[in-house]
Amino acid sequence: MKKQILDFTIEELEWLFPDLGEPAYRAHQVFDWLYKGVTDFREMKNLPAALQEKLDREYMIYAPKIIREQVSEDGTRKFLLEYSDGNAIETVFMKYKYGNSICVSSQAGCRMGCKFCASTMNGLSRDLTSGEILAQLLTVEKAVKNSLLSERGEGAKEPYATLDPKDWKINHIVVMGTGEPFDNYLNVVRFIQLVHNPKWLNISHRNITVSTCGVASMFNLFAEDCPQVNLAISLHATTDEVRTSMMPINKMFPIDKLLEAAKEYTKKTNRRITFEYTMVNGVNDSDEDAERLVKLLKGMLCHVNVIPLNKVEGNGFDTVSRERAKEFAGYLESHGIPATVRRELGADIDAACGQLRLKSREIAP
Repeated sequence: MKKQILDFTIEELEWLFPDLGEPAYRAHQVFDWLYKGVTDFREMKNLPAALQEKLDREYMIYAPKIIREQVSEDGTRKFLLEYSDGNAIETVFMKYKYGNSICVSSQAGCRMGCKFCASTMNGLSRDLTSGEILAQLLTVEKAVKNSLLSERGEGAKEPYATLDPKDWKINHIVVMGTGEPFDNYLNVVRFIQLVHNPKWLNISHRNITVSTCGVASMFNLFAEDCPQVNLAISLHATTDEVRTSMMPINKMFPIDKLLEAAKEYTKKTNRRITFEYTMVNGVNDSDEDAERLVKLLKGMLCHVNVIPLNKVEGNGFDTVSRERAKEFAGYLESHGIPATVRRELGADIDAACGQLRLKSREIAP
């Protein structure tokens, strides 16, 4: 069975090529072509034909197929991508003042069972490999570049040098799409190593955020493996009763244990944690919730990302107004807890994680 070459680091390929009778620098040539979105070894023109054939016999460059793309008025692009086994995931390209960010998925589906999330409604299909996560970034970058070229009327085969890299180049990553990253820990960490490698993509650790629903047992290991990578924790409630009703993970890691592990993580890394707080109308949006949240987080090195719920049909939850979210965040700020309301991106397309994937299954024959 052929191996996915995107699962390998440059260093591993540097060790591999001498065994193939080729100099180690061939690894960098291959990675340069991969970054350009090439998915056929025979298109790597500066490789000897014999090496192209060897690589094609033993390795594959698998890029997921774009099943659907939605483009928002604000420049956000949401992709439904399908892998060779038929499993689909979502990836989102977002434009910010500081650069372009991609939200990647770490699993096909999710087994965490959070009641308000569309990603988990059909359960977990499988983990993604590090190369499959990386392929999302390469596929989306290529698609964005080609779209921009097409819009200019220059055609997708024109040199990418005619574009300004700030229009397409991805320099921030959030592992916040379909799946629970800490449920696929080794592949996620290896993906981070791949994109951070200074010999290739060189994306700063501080430009990468991993979001967990609260698998607190992994915080200490994550602090050791990725001390400069940003950690975001889904909190979403101020009492165990409410959080358990929304997030089954709270049965294993209730709020006190979760915050204890978060404090230990901060001591070890001296890094600020982001707590995500999705506001659900009549569930966790009261003044009392705001007061309890202040007490829970007082003295912690943290920031609260207040998120008006993205409605998912059929789960029974309703969102709050943006004005109410701003009031909630304002109360936290006034009591010494840094907080912001998440900027709305892609409001005119399926905004909630998992919605596009869910719809694709509903309409599938």
